[in-house]
Amino acid sequence: MRDFRDKIAIVGIGATPGMKQSGVSVLTMATQAVKEAIDDAGLTSKDIDGICTNNGSDTVTPHQVATALGVPELKWSGVYNGGGFASNTAVLTAAAMVNMDACNYAVVYRAQNGRSGVRIGGMGRFAGSGPPRIRGAAGGSLYGMATPPQGFAMKARAHMEKYGTTSEQLGWIAVTTRYHASLNPLSQMPSPITLEDHQTSRWVVEPFHLLDCCLDTDQGCALIVTTAERAKSLKHRPVHILGAAVGTGPMSTHGDMWPDLTELYGKYTAPRVFEMAGVTPKDIDAAELYDCFTSITLVQLEDYGFVNRGEGGPFVEGGHRIRLGGELPINTHGGNLSEAYRQGMGHVIEGVRQLRHELPANRQVKNAELILTTGQGGPNGAALILRKG
Repeated sequence: MRDFRDKIAIVGIGATPGMKQSGVSVLTMATQAVKEAIDDAGLTSKDIDGICTNNGSDTVTPHQVATALGVPELKWSGVYNGGGFASNTAVLTAAAMVNMDACNYAVVYRAQNGRSGVRIGGMGRFAGSGPPRIRGAAGGSLYGMATPPQGFAMKARAHMEKYGTTSEQLGWIAVTTRYHASLNPLSQMPSPITLEDHQTSRWVVEPFHLLDCCLDTDQGCALIVTTAERAKSLKHRPVHILGAAVGTGPMSTHGDMWPDLTELYGKYTAPRVFEMAGVTPKDIDAAELYDCFTSITLVQLEDYGFVNRGEGGPFVEGGHRIRLGGELPINTHGGNLSEAYRQGMGHVIEGVRQLRHELPANRQVKNAELILTTGQGGPNGAALILRKG
């Protein structure tokens, strides 16, 4: 892993707006996002020779995208079967493949009609496929644990019982990320909310209100990685991958059976990603933390060492420390909770935007040099530390 530290750069990004009803095919959104990333890098489709994605039976294959783009030769392709964990993992894998000369310019994309088509967890329908499908995690559905909110609610409750974390503290994460989304023109949810809005939103499964839960989104997003050397001649200032890690704990499926349910994948990825990057949590200027639910953001603040165990709740209370301009801005695009459910790919793209210093003043993390991005869920978690080129 250390072999490609600072040798690989992200050189192009693209994204369609998050929405409830795209009105187009997943292939159209994927192609639009990838084409935007290619144009953003100053490349053409003829330059692309590697493609990677992740899916949950809800997207199109790398070969379909390559055909739609007119890619003349594909030297490498990859597909991860999974959601949040696979976003940062796919970027890491593409970086490794470029570093070993398996390809020169690798696209990583995620596209789905996640609201109007097949919804997360297998709920929804393909056109013409008959009744909606309902699929729970293997075994769990037999006992009523059929949806992601149920499983993650148990972890949230464990943190509340052990450390005294409150629903209001979780609410400040929702309020803050919605404020950030209100500044982002690509956001699915552009209107700010108050803590009262959070507290009075309907229950999904206690302790989660509706506004503790991420969105279902129709969207496409993409980025391009290549060597730092090639990046020097391209359109934008490159963003280097300084650190990367993938990891999990014992009995890893969703972490439901871990010895301590108040810990998540960051416990295992944090030591390695910081060691590879040669930095500490104090060096990070902003954290784009995977946020399928508000509690997951809070726990990652502890897992990655920004605060001590049990101090996540007091740290986010009031929102001022985690807001743009604060001590540690988090999810400055709005995240999965408010920008769009891009399953972690949006977090990486936001990190690139911040490190290019190309955003309006009210969206820009001042003097950003290093940004942590994470993705997690299912069998493992992953993290990247990005550095301004």
